[in-house]
Amino acid sequence: MSDKSGVLSDRQKALEEEFFRKENQRLIGELRMKRLTEGAKSEMRDVTGIHDDVVLEKLVELGIGSETLAAMTLVPLVEVAWADGKMAEQERAAILRAASEQGVAEETPSYALLSDWLDRRPPPRLLAAWREYVGALCDEMLPEQRRALKTDVLSRARAVAEAAGGFLGIGNKVSREEDQVYRVLESAFRI
Repeated sequence: MSDKSGVLSDRQKALEEEFFRKENQRLIGELRMKRLTEGAKSEMRDVTGIHDDVVLEKLVELGIGSETLAAMTLVPLVEVAWADGKMAEQERAAILRAASEQGVAEETPSYALLSDWLDRRPPPRLLAAWREYVGALCDEMLPEQRRALKTDVLSRARAVAEAAGGFLGIGNKVSREEDQVYRVLESAFRI
């Protein structure tokens, strides 16, 4: 009987050790991930001047890092272009022109991310993250800086909306859906 209980005891001990080994690996993995996230948030905090952890965490969750931050400034243009459910070639060209004017080169991570957004409509959480990003950014700016940023962003978004609008250049150049997205963008600025 003692041999059986010894074998069972050894087996139980081996199972417990295996459980704790796996649990330790899981916890170590979570800790590494947390460190990476904290490092990415810290880097984004340094680059953007934003100190709101919730905003920084959402940006990091979306894959936005210091190398892809330039793409974040193009989100309004992408959102307006996708407002009607499709990306017109003229809208795509207008966005790529704006990216080039901002210095987003083809070989950069920002350009790769932007290309993905142009090929496939981004998830709604991207616009939500952009709105939080802009809100946090506006909290760090003077009123005249916020107005200048708002004017710049909205004029570029309007240019994209008008790029494919109208029939043969006649009629309303901005669709109702594009105008709705434009209003959502406008509301992100705390002015």
